[in-house]
Amino acid sequence: MPFLFLLKVLEIRTYLPLFIQRFPSNFRESRWNGEGTVARFGLHLPLRSVDLCVSKSYGRAPKMIHLESNFVQFKEELLPKEGNKALLTFPFLHIYWTECCDTEVYKATVKDDLTKWQNVLKSHSSVDWLIVVVENDAKKKNKTNILPRTSIVDKIRNDFCNKQSDRCVVLSDPLKDSSRTQESWNAFLTKLRTLLLMSFTKNLGKFEDDMRTLREKRTEPGWSFCEYFMVQEELAFVFEMLQQFEDALVQYDELDALFSQYVVNFGAGDGANWLTFFCQPVKSWNGLILRKPIDMEKRELIQRQEATLLDLRSYLFSRQCTLLLFLQRPWEVAQRALELLHSCVQELELLDVSVPPGALDCWVFLSCLEVLQRIEGCCDRVQIDSNIAHTVGLWSYATEKLKSLGYLCGLVSEKGPNSEDLNRTVDLLAGLGAERPETANTAQSPYKKLKEALSSVEAFEKHYLDLSHATIEMYTSIGRIRSAKFVGKDLAEFYMRKKSPQKAEVYLQGALKNYLAEGWALPVTHTRKQLAECQKRLGQIENYLQTSSLLASDCHLTEEERESFCREILSFAGRQTDSPGHKIVLPLHSFAHLRDLRFTPPNAVVHVGGVLSVEITVCSQMPVPVQVEQIAIHVHFSIEKNNYRKTAEWLTKHRAAGGLVSFPTEAAPCPAPQSSLPALELCEMFERSPSDNSLNTTGIICKNVHMLLRRQESGAALEASTGVALEDGAHVLKCTSVTLEPGANTITFRTQAREPGTYTLRQLCASLGPVCFVLPHIQPPVQYDVYSQEPQLRVEPLADSLLAGIPQKVKFTVTTGHYTVKNGDSLQLSNIEAMLILCHAENRAVIYSNTREKASDAALRVQSSDKVTSISLPAAPAYHMIEFELEVLSLPSAPAAGGESAVLGTTEPHWKHRDTQKASHSMATTDHRVSIDCPWSIYSTVIALTFSMPFRTTHSLLSAGTRKYVQVCVQNLSELDFQLSDSNLVAAGDSSDLRLVPLHTDSQQHVRSEQAAFFVWELKWTREPPPPLHGQFSVGFSPASEQRLSVSLKPYTYEFQVDNFFVCVAFSLVGLVFACLLCIFSPFFQTLYSVTAEISPPPGAELCKTGALCSLEVTITRLADLLEVDKDEALTESAEYFSTKLMYEVVDNSSNWAVCGKSSGVVSMPVCARATHRVHMEVMPLFAGYLPLPDVRLFKYLPHHSAHSSQLDADSWIENDGLSVDKHVDEQLDSSSIRSRGSGHSAASSEHKGLPMPRLQALPPGQVFNCSAGTQVLVVPSKDDHVLEVSVT
Repeated sequence: MPFLFLLKVLEIRTYLPLFIQRFPSNFRESRWNGEGTVARFGLHLPLRSVDLCVSKSYGRAPKMIHLESNFVQFKEELLPKEGNKALLTFPFLHIYWTECCDTEVYKATVKDDLTKWQNVLKSHSSVDWLIVVVENDAKKKNKTNILPRTSIVDKIRNDFCNKQSDRCVVLSDPLKDSSRTQESWNAFLTKLRTLLLMSFTKNLGKFEDDMRTLREKRTEPGWSFCEYFMVQEELAFVFEMLQQFEDALVQYDELDALFSQYVVNFGAGDGANWLTFFCQPVKSWNGLILRKPIDMEKRELIQRQEATLLDLRSYLFSRQCTLLLFLQRPWEVAQRALELLHSCVQELELLDVSVPPGALDCWVFLSCLEVLQRIEGCCDRVQIDSNIAHTVGLWSYATEKLKSLGYLCGLVSEKGPNSEDLNRTVDLLAGLGAERPETANTAQSPYKKLKEALSSVEAFEKHYLDLSHATIEMYTSIGRIRSAKFVGKDLAEFYMRKKSPQKAEVYLQGALKNYLAEGWALPVTHTRKQLAECQKRLGQIENYLQTSSLLASDCHLTEEERESFCREILSFAGRQTDSPGHKIVLPLHSFAHLRDLRFTPPNAVVHVGGVLSVEITVCSQMPVPVQVEQIAIHVHFSIEKNNYRKTAEWLTKHRAAGGLVSFPTEAAPCPAPQSSLPALELCEMFERSPSDNSLNTTGIICKNVHMLLRRQESGAALEASTGVALEDGAHVLKCTSVTLEPGANTITFRTQAREPGTYTLRQLCASLGPVCFVLPHIQPPVQYDVYSQEPQLRVEPLADSLLAGIPQKVKFTVTTGHYTVKNGDSLQLSNIEAMLILCHAENRAVIYSNTREKASDAALRVQSSDKVTSISLPAAPAYHMIEFELEVLSLPSAPAAGGESAVLGTTEPHWKHRDTQKASHSMATTDHRVSIDCPWSIYSTVIALTFSMPFRTTHSLLSAGTRKYVQVCVQNLSELDFQLSDSNLVAAGDSSDLRLVPLHTDSQQHVRSEQAAFFVWELKWTREPPPPLHGQFSVGFSPASEQRLSVSLKPYTYEFQVDNFFVCVAFSLVGLVFACLLCIFSPFFQTLYSVTAEISPPPGAELCKTGALCSLEVTITRLADLLEVDKDEALTESAEYFSTKLMYEVVDNSSNWAVCGKSSGVVSMPVCARATHRVHMEVMPLFAGYLPLPDVRLFKYLPHHSAHSSQLDADSWIENDGLSVDKHVDEQLDSSSIRSRGSGHSAASSEHKGLPMPRLQALPPGQVFNCSAGTQVLVVPSKDDHVLEVSVT
């Protein structure tokens, strides 16, 4: 008896046949039924999950499924027929069972039966089969002439399984409980699983290939979407029974996308013939059905090709909803439902389907409530409240459709529904049909709600208000204020129709505020029209006039509408009011716009008694000419405490060029100013076909839509009373009887300055009877100044800084103010010895008006005496300026004796730096104070002119062994180029034992800005110790672009002293000669020690190699006998000689050498000439190339009781060993070597705290000469190096 192996899926209750079994006629079925082999199959097959790999070519990942088994008897009618596309009833595996052990029986019956069985399978193209040979030990004992088991199996394999030997398996005594039986069962079940999965995967893949082949034929005539729908749904059913709900959902999504694409193409003119079946008129609109897993009624309509568009969409969405709920994604159901409802409305229009009025609204309303109730049925209240954002769209859509039905059926009209409305309501309810059985017992079913809402005006109002308030509350709770205001606006329209304007105003104001904040121009206009009607009914005159003015200036309305609102304003302005003094103040931005303002004079500065004109340009936004009684500008007058400082020139600098002030567009509430919104960020979007890369669609995407459409609570205020206050002051500019034409209008105000001070334009007011349009604040602030100025004198250099020693131009500016300069008036300047005033015959004075217009010019007369220089001023009227230029020359001072700074014939007693923190980079300066007597004042005016020293000079002492050199650096700090000549350095006083040999040869040098020139002399002396050097350096200089002056000049000097190295330096300018005095004391620049370092390669090697130890020999040689400088606490006396302790240290800051062993130590050095000490140590080169030698440093090793020696100032005295300047005299020692020797630098460390420790004192650089400085050693790489590192210095 054959059996069918089934897969059970509890939700669908449909079975998928997997096995069809055939038994021979002599096979004992009783042993394989009941609790026998069949039961054992049911126990063993589902023991483990199987890996189902279905059609990997379509991108599907392997899935793990569980199978439950059942058996059916083999029947030929169960085999698939040609062209059968059913997958649910497809047999995947055929099994033939036999327990034949006799060859004769096999030849007589079994072989023929097997042959017939395989022929039947071949005729139906079934290639998935399995032959099972059952072995029974008891039967073999009863048969003595039975051949071995392998004979029957071999015959079957030879006869039927030549190329597929794995299609024949052996099951040994399956009803016994033994290890052999268990082993054979395991092998059999493994083979069964493998063959089953292979067959299932192959047939399922073939089904998908056939399905896709059918889809590719969709462009052929006669192709039917309904037929293809049933085929792909068959695949979805299989995935659903396998509990692969995601794959099943994909099939329905593909069907949805395919149908939608055809509808879109139909709207574009490319229609398919089968779409005509879905263009049938809509006769039923009972909404979605989501309470059944499968709506068999609509499925049969699709199968018979009798379904309408709504039927197909309803069934397709119900299946998607079922699978989404299986996947526990109810919120996606709500999202898809909203998209479906909107797309169905569009598709009905594209397909031009005949729909009765209101039928689609009923279908959408019922569908929204059905989806919401279906979601509520599978979620608890907490989940629903936390996911309102997913369902609120359905609530809003249902509210909108219920509103449409109310308007259509006359339930919102003032008189109620008429007979035509009632007939339409009856037709709509008839199209709903009878209520479905699954919702008949539900009190709040969508069917009952809609029927009740359309039954009466009161019931409709109750349901509509409940839905509207619930929707607004949900939108507000999730922060979607814009959507809440939109629903509120619909509610306001409902209240207006119900004659309740007081309730509608709140919602209209809220919607208007939101539209204004976001800049929606058209919704603002529409809402304002509704609000104006509401305010008119409520009798809010001021608010109504304000809204009317806004609408009259709204360009989105027609000219007739704008004129009607403008006439409303003019008619009210012409009425006689009960209270004549009462003014209605409205903002000006809705009536007119202040575009610009122009002053005459342009700088908006006039003196007392002057005339000022103010011309404004006002753009009227009214559609008709308007006669304005008066236009006034309210002015605020203020007097500042320091108003005397505001001259005409100072005030002019703070005014706009040309006297024109432009005003931005008023921040009118319609719409929101674009400046407050971010700029649009647009980008192109292209969608191409994945097959041939052809362009399918293109569009524009806004990247920052979240910024443009975000909520802005503070964007605009409610358009109620604006709170604009009209100022009433004494200073008002008026212009009466002005006609404002639509567009730009020019109005001129004139005023005469009476009182000095600042006048600020505050408000602009246009009066039409009791109505005043006011601009409360004129922004940006606009003001004009009236001044009464005292005469002033200002002296300023024409260059950024005045340079000492060369002529410099100075500008004199006389501001006459209220004083009139007469002929004979002059400026009296007191002469000083340190500064000369030069005047040329071509100098002229220019007279300007207070607007900087040139009035006249005259020759400048300058007369000088011993004490006073007189400058005659040309005649000039009041409130004018006189400007002229003179040359001044600052003379240098002479150096003072004794190192103290002293100045001869200068106003300021000393040179100074402008910024002490940047003294090394700035020029030294001196101030000259000049007293000036002016004709308009009895007091003298004192001015200060600051002159800068153009040069900075530094010098250094250089060493080369015992030879000494003096280097002088002259740095040009100014922006001018100078020519230096005749440089000289002489020794002052008795210098017979000291001689200076110059090493430079150029007599002239050109020094550019920020450049320096160097001069070098060698010091030679004839006695020991060398005598001190008192030197004077001098050099001539002149500007490179000018000739020498013929003026006799007095010198000026600058002197300073560096105490740390006992060097005195003085600078002076003698005529155009720059001089420098040097004082160098010999004990500190004589060389006491020489240090020589030498590196030798390892024994037996010619050159040093990387990684090999080399010998370093350091030789310290004393060059002089005992000197005065050696007499300190480190000096010790023995019977034969004096000695001192020195500490040496070998360091390599460039990391080229590794010092092995001890790198520092203390030696006792005899204080006598040619005393030598040698130190040997080992070093290892780390790199190949020419490497510089490690540094060798010397320090004095002082006992712990010696006093701290003062640290030397490296910035003031610089010595260079080997002609290379070393600026770090007292350099910080290496921390490791310091810790090892316990030097004075670490005397305060925690491990030696409180203990008397020796200290180190750095030797001045002039006392130590490094003979090996600049020497390099050749290091070759090792032979076994794979990576070569070379150091190049």
